[in-house]
Amino acid sequence: MNLSESFLQHFETINDPRVDNHNKRHNFQDILVITILGAICGADTWTDLVEFADAKQDWLKTFLELPNGIPSHDTFGRVFSLINPKEFERCFCEWISSLTINVSQEIIAIDGKTLCGSHNRKKGIKPLHLVSAWAVKNRLMLGQVRTEEKSNEIEAIPRLLNMIDVTGSIVTIDAMGCQKTIAKQIAKQGAHYVLALKGNQHTLYDNVASIFITQNNAVKRYKNMLNRVKVEKIRQHGRIETRRYTLISARDPLLFDLRWPALKSIGMVETTRTINHQVEKVTRYFLTSLEHEDINDFMRAVRQHWEIEINLHWSLDVSFNEDLNRVRSGHASENLAIVRRIALNLLKQETSRKIGITARRKRAGWDNQYLLRIMQGNLALNNDETTGKSS
Repeated sequence: MNLSESFLQHFETINDPRVDNHNKRHNFQDILVITILGAICGADTWTDLVEFADAKQDWLKTFLELPNGIPSHDTFGRVFSLINPKEFERCFCEWISSLTINVSQEIIAIDGKTLCGSHNRKKGIKPLHLVSAWAVKNRLMLGQVRTEEKSNEIEAIPRLLNMIDVTGSIVTIDAMGCQKTIAKQIAKQGAHYVLALKGNQHTLYDNVASIFITQNNAVKRYKNMLNRVKVEKIRQHGRIETRRYTLISARDPLLFDLRWPALKSIGMVETTRTINHQVEKVTRYFLTSLEHEDINDFMRAVRQHWEIEINLHWSLDVSFNEDLNRVRSGHASENLAIVRRIALNLLKQETSRKIGITARRKRAGWDNQYLLRIMQGNLALNNDETTGKSS
């Protein structure tokens, strides 16, 4: 088996950060391969990684050189603290770009996540905050960027959009990303947007909310206004939830006075939840480039935006213990976060066994053939063939 000819070829261009170290005892590619394989198989710390590699040493030698055996946990930590994370991010995106992913009509959810364990108060190091793009139907993380020091998601989102192909998709972002420049960029890249509004954007929020409030109190709702309304009911786990979706066309500039790039409609979602006879009501507002006739797409975008929380952020915390990870040295925290997301993408694509991510990681650690299927399965899925054979 030659992993570098399939998946790992996209990571061969990462420069070995130990270029000036003449006492290198371990190959850089060996260290990289072991780390990615270990992350798939449940190794969440450098010590775990050494234990994994030591147990699998005979098997690893069938395709890795390992001239001086298994590297120590200090070696893994030191190397990953030195790797340029921008190079790692670029290689990650090159791998994603190599896959035959159809993003037409796809919901691409963008959201941020803070790695709670990555801070160090004594050294004044703030926790790492990453902004990611999640393709809901494809179940893939398309890319991620970190927010710069003393900055926020507003500057990170445009950089992330520049890294990925969103053509024909619907991009959803929470209130932090509800910015004219971001809306303009999404439209320029050939996608639609659904952007959430919150009270911290006082003027814009109040203008949009007042339109819906006025119309809801009118004798004839939305008279002379192009609109669509749909209602759905959900019953599960003893909970009854009713969602009322409303889209109003923003064609009349005198009425809306919203100078937003590509804006076509404003949306409202009224949610009523009944749990144990207690009623809770929540109203949310949105700006979107979708036409008011596209209310089904609007409903889908609002519902599926939270897939990034469930299938990406929750999986990383529960299955990979990301928030408990205390790696902080140099660039190690950011680079290890990329490794975890590579592993999660590969695990999400392997669906031959109907088990959760944690169980898939355990199975991969126990079964070499299953691990190979995970490593090669994403290529087989997209290219209808599996590259490489096990030794």
